[in-house]
Amino acid sequence: MTQRQRGQRRRWAALAALVLVAGCGGGHTVRQPSDERESGEIVVASGRDVTGKGGIREQLIDAWNQRQQRTGSPYRARLVELPGNADEQRSQLLGALQSCSADYDVVNLDVTWVPEFAAAGLIRALPADTIDDDVIKSVAGTASWRGEVYSVPFNSDVGLLYYRPDLLKRAGVQQTDLSKGIDWEQLQTLSSDVSKELPAVKGWTTQLSAYEGRTVNAVEAFASAVPEFELTDGDGHYDGSEGELKDGIAELRSRTRAYTLPGAFHSDETSSLGDFADGKTEFLRHWPSAYRTLYQSFTTHQLGVAPLPGRAVLGGQNLAVTSSSERAGKAADLIAYLTGSGSERCLLDAGFAATRTSAYQDDRVTCPAGGAPTPSASATGESADRMPRDSAGRPAYARHILMPALRRAVQRPRTPLYGAFTQTFSAQLGTLFAENAPSNAELAKRLDAALRKALPG
Repeated sequence: MTQRQRGQRRRWAALAALVLVAGCGGGHTVRQPSDERESGEIVVASGRDVTGKGGIREQLIDAWNQRQQRTGSPYRARLVELPGNADEQRSQLLGALQSCSADYDVVNLDVTWVPEFAAAGLIRALPADTIDDDVIKSVAGTASWRGEVYSVPFNSDVGLLYYRPDLLKRAGVQQTDLSKGIDWEQLQTLSSDVSKELPAVKGWTTQLSAYEGRTVNAVEAFASAVPEFELTDGDGHYDGSEGELKDGIAELRSRTRAYTLPGAFHSDETSSLGDFADGKTEFLRHWPSAYRTLYQSFTTHQLGVAPLPGRAVLGGQNLAVTSSSERAGKAADLIAYLTGSGSERCLLDAGFAATRTSAYQDDRVTCPAGGAPTPSASATGESADRMPRDSAGRPAYARHILMPALRRAVQRPRTPLYGAFTQTFSAQLGTLFAENAPSNAELAKRLDAALRKALPG
């Protein structure tokens, strides 16, 4: 056992020693296990696994259960997948934890929800050294609220730029390897070059419909235009200015000019991915999960991936122990396993963005769940998984593109009122895409007033 592993085990042993039994909503009444639930069952509530039914999250929980069985432990974990989109899942979790209507021990939270659940007393504060230095620093920052650790990064996410080198070549572009990165001016130039030769191909597409995708794209533009971009203070209150908003709006307007596919203004992750795959655009802003999906149809000559120009936004999910859990110690043990270096390697191999540096750099770290889930083999026995991989079996872009992108990425504003923020931010910025869009200064004035109301000081 390495020194790092010993240190990690000590930290989680301290967490597992917690004996606090809190009631729903942060009280101290002890609840009895429900009749439908076995006394040793640890229930994990999570959104849909993008790797599909029986995906890597479920495989990791099965691996933990097998470990418990081998040691004679009576505990077993069970994954409950919540239906609906992210907003609906958030509402379900809030309602269930506040009303005691569901016995969840571990919840898988979007990184933007951590301040809200922590401030509401729905998840437990963890020991300060729960997050070790193997966790990528930017990613580790999503786990805390007001100086206390409330969650552990499970899988991360970051905006990336996908592109079509074959279309660049057909348009006469000499340099078709963009993996080291380009800026927005170069993207516009290349888009223009391709459109001249291939009029049906627009420059790029992304997710600009009236949902969280628009917020993400806007925050990326704002963070690229404004040094040390932050719209909230340490308590989650609005801390921006009209000047900062004006600069961010100008950058967002620049990114959504004529070279943007018109469909992008009504697109989410699924539709933008489909438009790109259909050859309607040369570039696509998307998440790491698109890497595996796109390579099932494209070859390395047809598809490339690069860092997103400017700043990219962090996404991802963190695991937290609920305040109402009567099995907090064992729930902590499960989280330690699901977020350990081996499990992170499983997540990376399956197409997620891992949270630990060792998953990207240490070839001794292997997946304990028997390998990442892959599409079933064809009738001839040939593997249907066409994702490019390096010599150690990781996604080929993971070490040199994905990990650096995570390290440079920025968070969305951190506030317990994130729902109010994103609704206000997205709605106000929607006027930028209207036929008679206001000026940058006028829109900045409106947005400033709206954010002051949504996130009062």
